[in-house]
Amino acid sequence: MLVFRGFKHPGLASACALTIGNFDGVHRGHQAMLALLRSEAQQRNIPSCVLTFEPHPRDYFAARHHSPDLAPARIGTLRDKLIDLAHCGVDQVVVLPFNASLAAQHPNTFINDVLVQGLGAKYILVGDDFRFGAKRAGDYALLDAAGMAQGFDVARMNSYEVHGLRVSSSAVRDALVAGEMGDAARLLGRPFCISGHVVHGRKLGRTLGFRTLNLRFAHWKPAASGIFVVMVHGLTETPLAGVANLGVRPSIDANDVNGGRVLLETYCLDWPATLGSDGGYGKIVRVELLHKLHDELKYDGLDALTEGIHRDCDDARAWLSARI
Repeated sequence: MLVFRGFKHPGLASACALTIGNFDGVHRGHQAMLALLRSEAQQRNIPSCVLTFEPHPRDYFAARHHSPDLAPARIGTLRDKLIDLAHCGVDQVVVLPFNASLAAQHPNTFINDVLVQGLGAKYILVGDDFRFGAKRAGDYALLDAAGMAQGFDVARMNSYEVHGLRVSSSAVRDALVAGEMGDAARLLGRPFCISGHVVHGRKLGRTLGFRTLNLRFAHWKPAASGIFVVMVHGLTETPLAGVANLGVRPSIDANDVNGGRVLLETYCLDWPATLGSDGGYGKIVRVELLHKLHDELKYDGLDALTEGIHRDCDDARAWLSARI
């Protein structure tokens, strides 16, 4: 899969079958849409293309209005979105910066400059609630009329349901916020997971007897938070069971190396001797969050924190044993 920042690149296909959206989580509804897109692209002998935005438009408006609470909790990072889109067989992805210029763009200008001239869209597939352009003034009817006038096909896909529940990014977020990881997995079609490079941290965990893998995120407001039973992929040929803390670690000084930012801190229950003490650094790992044990807790001192981690490890082993 080819990934482009913006659409002014020589390697970008001159024509495509296109879908547009944020694709946060790439859930089962997205997957059904992408399967249809690939089918239409193959019939037309053109590549399939996803147009997505970074930052999320609501992130942009939250920053613009100095109201961080307006920013949505995110299911996945941009890295995870691109990984999931690649798994869905998409040929190319265009990540368009969402900025003041794009936010103010008239819907017809977006159609002409971005979809037609920029991406060469011959077929456009959108969701049933698709809106675009300044003040979300553009809708399916406007896009369809433009297609009739300019010679590209437009199609709309209805909502995708699982057991009577409409699959949406909002539904996935709700499940993650509630800690219902099984519900989130059913909506996503896979366990909720987070990937990234293992980075150096304060190394406090090893002094407590719990060496951890740290994934740090500069600008991310995850929908999930707390302590989880996890499986770690990417360190060895087989996944490793563990316990992870996703959040800001309230028991640790906010002025430490992580500066109060979101961190995914994972302890593998059985660390392979072949990796050595520092064998995880620099590797790209994928951490599946399978079961939530509890919310983040603020402990009174390192001794209490250590006892809490021991309890979490025991509970994780018990949960994993019950699944075998």
